[in-house]
Amino acid sequence: MAAAYPIVFDMVTTSDSSKQSSDSSASANGSTVEAQPIKLLRTRESEKLERIRHTFSHVMAMAVQRLFPKAQVTIGPSIDYGFYYDFDAPEPFTDKDLKSIKKEMIKIIKKGLPVVREEVSREEAKRRIEELGEPYKLEILEGLQEPITLYHLGDQWWDLCAGPHIETTKDLHPKAFDLESVAGAYWRGDETKAQLQRIYGTAWETPEELKEYKRRKEEAKRRDHRKLGKELGLFVFSDDVGPGLPLWTPKGTLLRSTLEDFLKAEQVARGYQPVVTPHVGRVDLFKTSGHWQKYAEDLFPMMGESEDEGFVLKAMNCPFHVQIYKSQLRSYKELPLRLAEFGTVYRFEQSGELGGLTRVRGFTQDDAHLFVTPDQLDKEFLKVVDLIQVTLRALKMDQSFKARLSFRDPENKSQYIGSDEAWDKAQNAIRQAVETMEMDHFEGIGEAAFYGPKLDFIVRDALEREWQLGTVQVDYTLPERFDLEYVAEDGTRQRPIMIHRAPFGSLERLIGILIEQYAGDFPLWLAPEQVRLLPVTEGHWAYADSAAAEMRQLGVRVEVDKSGERLGKMIRNSEKAKIPVMSVIGDKEVDATSLSIRTRKEGDLGAIALPEVLERLKVALSDRADF
Repeated sequence: MAAAYPIVFDMVTTSDSSKQSSDSSASANGSTVEAQPIKLLRTRESEKLERIRHTFSHVMAMAVQRLFPKAQVTIGPSIDYGFYYDFDAPEPFTDKDLKSIKKEMIKIIKKGLPVVREEVSREEAKRRIEELGEPYKLEILEGLQEPITLYHLGDQWWDLCAGPHIETTKDLHPKAFDLESVAGAYWRGDETKAQLQRIYGTAWETPEELKEYKRRKEEAKRRDHRKLGKELGLFVFSDDVGPGLPLWTPKGTLLRSTLEDFLKAEQVARGYQPVVTPHVGRVDLFKTSGHWQKYAEDLFPMMGESEDEGFVLKAMNCPFHVQIYKSQLRSYKELPLRLAEFGTVYRFEQSGELGGLTRVRGFTQDDAHLFVTPDQLDKEFLKVVDLIQVTLRALKMDQSFKARLSFRDPENKSQYIGSDEAWDKAQNAIRQAVETMEMDHFEGIGEAAFYGPKLDFIVRDALEREWQLGTVQVDYTLPERFDLEYVAEDGTRQRPIMIHRAPFGSLERLIGILIEQYAGDFPLWLAPEQVRLLPVTEGHWAYADSAAAEMRQLGVRVEVDKSGERLGKMIRNSEKAKIPVMSVIGDKEVDATSLSIRTRKEGDLGAIALPEVLERLKVALSDRADF
């Protein structure tokens, strides 16, 4: 990823409720009308924006080559919210250069140059490219199918391109774009080839959309989980340990444990059985599953002298759970068998793709694998979907999710394993399930796992960015590859079906998302420190310790501030640490056996008797509600 993480917007509204309520305009009769939220679209959602952004990329390339004649262009597509172009330039582009390029782009836009499409023969394209002395364009030309098309900006600049574009640069608003950053990029994504400079830009139809986009980017920076994670003391990274390998502090571990305990309790109630599997396994295990052939480059290097005797760090849990199933002959009476594990896996992500907790090299999946008979499949699948929905409700992310039916691409069947019959059965089972539950869903062709289709839950966070969280997969293929069986009621040996599921996906990624979703201001049940008691003087410590002890017996995570700081400083420190509930303890509280409660949600609640505080905390934690 070029940025720290992708910024994704749908219907964008302000996150400041007070600002939102006052954001209105006066109508002709003096009444006020609520301003409509600005909708920011991805390129793929608007043909007009695709043309605008693609044309902006050409205008930028033209401006660069005017200012830096020795710069050679490579490719310049539109992307989700803008565009980029890769250049081979003698010197690195600076922030000052970006400002100059932007000014030159505005000059080009204001000229109203026509954007003209031209079809040429391969030989003619080659002749023109050789005249320009552009070797990258020659390489691009070799991979193009006819017709070969060129797009001209007036008679001053052209490039190989398939389009689409607008008709004239007059249709580009000079105040609706910006150049954002410069990043390194290898030619063709190959680190053995030349390193280029990639200039990123964003472009919109109107200046108002650009302004809202920038506001959203600033809000994303404020919520950045890497920044907040450090400020709140949740996790750290160490160069001595290695990139992409987070270290969890006591507070971060409490947050992880709270999420694990929540899901474990739900799983036990639903008949799941916990298992634990090793962090390494034989290469042969992953050859049988097909992961070695498909993802060998993404695994950590093999340990051992040969593949026959080699071991690798596990990148997935399913082959291990398969071995537990296969350790004895199963009867239909034992099915469904639901095996669950918070299993840590390792994947050798490229360093440029790492991004805080959302893209790491070691992460813990809330993995489970269900082994079911054919007549159990539909019912068990629906139960898994229900569990994922319960999870999203608990995290307050259930109001903005879509279900994606992640199916294989029928035009590229070689990317997948398993028979057509197995794939058809699995995909039909998923489609039937979402239709039965009347879920809002769409199909994602080509998004399937290599061994089977998935139902993925795509949620939107407070910044309207989309993330994939829960997933459930139907798999006929791995039971076949591992020759799994059970004894059916009629005594015959039959093949079970596997359901893979992970409501969280991975704890690391989920926590990164939650930090940004809540801006670090976790709800009471999730907060690593739920209550902080602030005794005014050392003479109030004993009462504070006694009250804290009673809270801990209820499972409340409470701390007593004995720093000796002045009261105002202790309150500010508690607010900075985003503690949901705090209480100042002075003589009045000690004498009345009460606590003066202040919450982040409701502010100052005044003095409340200690027994009532304990009861309200107990109920709030049980209901996963505010105090």
